Amino acid sequence: MNRLSAKELMDRENHAWPELKELLDQGEHTYTYVPAQQKLGEEALYRLQVSTRSYLGAVAYETQGIVVDHGWITLLGAGDENGHGSLTRWNGLSDEPALPVLTGMMVVAYDVAGGFFALDTGKYGGTGQVYYFAPDALEWEATDLSYSEFMTWLAEGDLQLFYETFRWKGWQEDMTQLGTGQVFAYYPPLWTKEGGGESSSKAPIHITEAWKTALEAK
Repeated sequence: MNRLSAKELMDRENHAWPELKELLDQGEHTYTYVPAQQKLGEEALYRLQVSTRSYLGAVAYETQGIVVDHGWITLLGAGDENGHGSLTRWNGLSDEPALPVLTGMMVVAYDVAGGFFALDTGKYGGTGQVYYFAPDALEWEATDLSYSEFMTWLAEGDLQLFYETFRWKGWQEDMTQLGTGQVFAYYPPLWTKEGGGESSSKAPIHITEAWKTALEAK
């Protein structure tokens, strides 16, 4: 199969980034991002083979990643010079993969509770829709959202309701405990009867530790 070059995948006339940025600007939740280095953005487009006409392509080309809702959710993008937050390294599309790949899924985001968002590229029939690895159920759950709908949900959805049992009073302030590539481990874990946002203690762990749990899920 012929692969398109990064230049061919950059659609200046129909670039989705201005529309996506406006969506996030007008959304209900905070967001921040660091612009991607051009070389890394171009490499991400080429490795992913996605156009900047799509929201996914726009995020991959324009950003190192996007952090939503006071840091609760991290969207993967082109990544930084060390590979942190890279769509290609997370999904085995780089010369230096960051961690084991989940066959049939393409990880696009994670949250501080150890949850992951991934596109179904074959594991559940190749629907192209977003699935969520729920750390309280230890399984992948269908969201019935496309990537663009997922971005709309991040901007306008009721994230507080979605994460109601994972969060605790003062969680926004506690986000300062996390370094790059870290999430919280809950003790007792969220999947136990005793575990919960208010009842569990939390300690920072590297995202790769949380990913091991998702890899073991059915």
